[in-house]
Amino acid sequence: MPQPSCSLRPLHLAFALDGPPRRARRATAVHDPEHYVRLARLAERGTLDFVTLGDSFARPGPDALAVLARVAPRTGRVGLVPAVTTTHTEPFHVSIAVNTLDWVSRGRAGWTVEVSGTPAEARLFGRREAAPADALWREAGEVADVAARLWDSWEDDAEIRDTATGRFVDRDKLHYVDFRGASFSVRGPSITPRPPQGRPVVAVDATARPARQVAAAHADVAFVRVEDPATAAAARADLRERARALGRDPDRLLVLASLPVELYSSGDAVGLADLLGDWHADGAGDGFHLRPADPVRDLALLVDGTVPVLQHRCLLRRFYPGTTLREHLGLPRPANRYAPARKVSS
Repeated sequence: MPQPSCSLRPLHLAFALDGPPRRARRATAVHDPEHYVRLARLAERGTLDFVTLGDSFARPGPDALAVLARVAPRTGRVGLVPAVTTTHTEPFHVSIAVNTLDWVSRGRAGWTVEVSGTPAEARLFGRREAAPADALWREAGEVADVAARLWDSWEDDAEIRDTATGRFVDRDKLHYVDFRGASFSVRGPSITPRPPQGRPVVAVDATARPARQVAAAHADVAFVRVEDPATAAAARADLRERARALGRDPDRLLVLASLPVELYSSGDAVGLADLLGDWHADGAGDGFHLRPADPVRDLALLVDGTVPVLQHRCLLRRFYPGTTLREHLGLPRPANRYAPARKVSS
């Protein structure tokens, strides 16, 4: 039987590897790297764009970025997007850590910008009091800005690695950032070369209003937690308009409706495909970020039940279009803001 013509706009699909705290993973699983490797490989088999892993100073658990750095060499295509807090951390260190994930994954890294706003989290560090959400998100925007500048502080061809002359880098192709924000300043340049993607993908949970402007200014992907497609479409329109007002191309900001899922059978999996298709047709967003009740059970049913239906309906691709997360998302590799236009010799 001939396959249907796939003229529809495919949706983007991401999956959270962590379940809700009340039904958190078994104590052994949460500290077992193979648990996350198995889940990421399963997501990769389903051609999902990326997986996310949450993190917080407010609860015990492994470092999300370190976990996905362990997962990276054991996977080949799926994007890896850990949560990284910008509060109580050093922006320079954040940029290096995310850059490192992009290198070890060969261009499949992103990061979800997070803030830490509770007094308990502030006491863990003892350097300052807890701040209001607006102030924390303004700082988060500055961290996202300076991280991108640090990634650009090396031109793509700055490395020489000439053993004969002993030259590792062309210093003319390193650039000072000289960034001064409200609570920190960074001179740069970075200590690591520019990431394979130019800049790793920036994600922001833009559900709360204080995060909206940060997402509009700096995010490649925005998540919005919603309960109906109309609310999702309104949030997407708001984020796109904010991005346009800031001089950005709104088509370079993907908005994913973030939905809880709880699957128990192949019937549930097909029902989820129906729901995602209906929401997508209603303009709810550019795709979906699914938050499972049970990551192991729900991801297996998603990949073996929901994904084939979406693929048959031409709503999800059957293979990865490239090797980097930006390629999966249809986002261009950013130009380096510091690199001058150099004439090519004839």
